[in-house]
Amino acid sequence: MNAHEETVEIREGTIRLGQILKLASLVEDGVEAAELIRNGLVKVNGDIEERRGRQLTVGDVVEVNGQRVRLAPRG
Repeated sequence: MNAHEETVEIREGTIRLGQILKLASLVEDGVEAAELIRNGLVKVNGDIEERRGRQLTVGDVVEVNGQRVRLAPRG
């Protein structure tokens, strides 16, 4: 898989999946995030994730439609 990976810096120790999808501009809004998650189109660390409220931490990788985002500490 040759997905392009970007880095998104987060302030807190954790962030919810729905928030990171918006922060990384992978979705327009929470409705779109919920739809993608419900349809099994969002992966976290390579596994399909069905919980919009899943807590993510630094080092986690989120993938949607071939776009990958790795969470990094804001520093």
